[in-house]
Amino acid sequence: MLADVVRHLVCPVCGADLEHADRRLLCPGGHTFDIARQGYANLLPGNARPGTADTPEMVRAREEFLSAGHFAVPADRLAWSVSTAGPSFVLDAGAGTGHYLSATLDRSPDAIGLALDISKHAARRAAKAHPRAGAVVADLWRPLPVRDGAADAVMNVFAPRNAAEFHRVLRDDGLLFTVTPSQRHLGPLVDALGLLSIDKRKTERMDAALAGYFKLDSRQELETEAVLSHDEITTLVGMGPSAHHVPAEQLSERLVELADPLPVPLAFVLSTYRRLE
Repeated sequence: MLADVVRHLVCPVCGADLEHADRRLLCPGGHTFDIARQGYANLLPGNARPGTADTPEMVRAREEFLSAGHFAVPADRLAWSVSTAGPSFVLDAGAGTGHYLSATLDRSPDAIGLALDISKHAARRAAKAHPRAGAVVADLWRPLPVRDGAADAVMNVFAPRNAAEFHRVLRDDGLLFTVTPSQRHLGPLVDALGLLSIDKRKTERMDAALAGYFKLDSRQELETEAVLSHDEITTLVGMGPSAHHVPAEQLSERLVELADPLPVPLAFVLSTYRRLE
């Protein structure tokens, strides 16, 4: 469905509108971008570097864990919240496998969606996540390859937040929806396994970073519990940033000390921000 969202895309090199032709996207300036056989387009500029983009292993872990329904609470609440805005075009910035965008489009039958992620491995999955979604490889810290004021809603789930660019691509009365982990997320696993901890002031810092572009409209704390086996915990760790910090061998050694299965708190903060003029 990439063809359905092309009208919202711009060239990452010159900013001109893009058109779909055969298996390419092209602009009047002569810049062309191939569409992969998996259905996504890579719109990273030539000098961009993927950095800490999700690896194939991380993407597989995320697909496995999310498809098991463990994060159904934030996915369902986010989808409902976005749907109440009646969007026609939803941008998921840092979409990963497209799991949350797919749930949102199921709730918004008249909307189309675009999944942006810096990982081509994630984009491959996102391109097939929903029949009304397209996927593009892009860097959230650079100008987004999206037209000014194109999006009715921007979703940002466990991903970097570029306030200026989110503001630019949203329509005047558009909404930004963020999902972040709360300090209680994963509870005892953080210390026991040596995972990355959640900043106590994470939400406060996020509000400050978005100030000047957005004002907080509403905030909900969401919490559930999952009883996870050691294999499921390994998958959970492997899909997130801690995968870069905890070697598999160390993770296995530390898991031996924990009950199997183990109740694990899953805690999130869903924030809705309104675009400032």
